[in-house]
Amino acid sequence: MAGSAGNHHVNSGLVILGLVVVLLGLAADRAQAQLQFGFYKGKCNATDVESTVRSVVWGKYQKDTTIVAALLRMQFHDCFVQGCDASILLDGPGSEKNAPPNLSVRGYDVIDAVKTALEAACKQVVSCADIIAMATRDAVSFANGGFYNVQTGRRDSASPAKNVALPAPNIPINQALSLFARKNLSPVDMVYLLGGHTVGVTHCAFYQSRLYNYQNTGRPDPAMNTTLVNTLKKTCPDPRTNGPTTAPANLDQNPASALVVDNSYHKQLLRGNGVLQVDQDLASRNFVTGLIVSNIAARTDFNARFGQAMVNMGAVEVLTGKQGQIRKSCRAAN
Repeated sequence: MAGSAGNHHVNSGLVILGLVVVLLGLAADRAQAQLQFGFYKGKCNATDVESTVRSVVWGKYQKDTTIVAALLRMQFHDCFVQGCDASILLDGPGSEKNAPPNLSVRGYDVIDAVKTALEAACKQVVSCADIIAMATRDAVSFANGGFYNVQTGRRDSASPAKNVALPAPNIPINQALSLFARKNLSPVDMVYLLGGHTVGVTHCAFYQSRLYNYQNTGRPDPAMNTTLVNTLKKTCPDPRTNGPTTAPANLDQNPASALVVDNSYHKQLLRGNGVLQVDQDLASRNFVTGLIVSNIAARTDFNARFGQAMVNMGAVEVLTGKQGQIRKSCRAAN
C-alpha cells in the first residue's frame, strides 16, 4: 500500500508538472484580435509614435530609475479595474486615482510628458491607455527586462473610485488565482506578473505581522528566512513598541538586482526571502504556483515570457474601435 501511495503521489506530481509546462507554452499564444501590433504606423503625420514614447521615457528614466516600478504598478492597477482604459489617470475626488489603494501610485508625470509630445505631433490620435502600455514596456526594457512588442489600439474610458478592488498583499493564493482567472490570465501569467515586484519596494505596514505575529501566533511567519526576519526587524519595529520605521524594503532581496527586471525575485522566493506574504506564498503555500516559481527561477528566457505576460495583461477588457474616446489630456475626459 505504501508503495502504491508513493507511486500515486509521484504520478500526480508529474501530471501537474506537465500541466505547468503546457501552461507555459499556451501563455505565449493568447492575444486580443481587436488590438494590433503597429496600430499607429502612418497615423501621426510623420511622427513615429513608439519612438517618441521611448525617447520621452528614456529621458525620465535617466533621472529616476524607480519609474520602472512605478509604471509597472500603474499599468497593473489600471488594467485590474474595468480593464486597461487609463481610468487611473483621471483627476477628480471620485476618480480611481483617489481610491485608497491608488494614493501611492506614481508616474503620472511620465504619462503627461509623453502625451504632450504626441499631441504636438498629432492631436487626439494616441490614447492614454496605449501610452501606459508603451511607456511601461520601454521602462522595463531600460531596466534590462528586454523589449517586447506591445499591441495598441486601446481607447480611453473612466471608472469611479468605488470600482477599485485590487488584491491585498496578504491575499490567499487560491483567491489570487481566481481573481486573475476572471481577467483571463493564467496561473503562469500571474506568477510572471507578480515578478514585476523584482524592482519594487514596500513599507513596514504591509509585512509587519509576518515579522512579529503571523496569523496571531505571536511568532514570525515560518516560511520567511530567519535572516530576512532579523534584517527587516531593524527597520520595521514591533507595532507594540511604536518604534520608527526607517526605510522601505526591496521586494527583491538581491541588492545587485533590485533595479533590474529579471527572475531574481523568483529565485529569492525559493530561499524564503519573499517580503510580502502573497509573494512568499507563491513558492511556499501553493503546489502549482510553487512549481511555476521553481520553473521560472531555473529558466533563461525570463524577458520574453515576462513580456508576453505583460501583453496578456494589456489586453484585459480593452475598448477598441469607436468605443470610449481618445483624450486630449490624460487627466480629464473630453
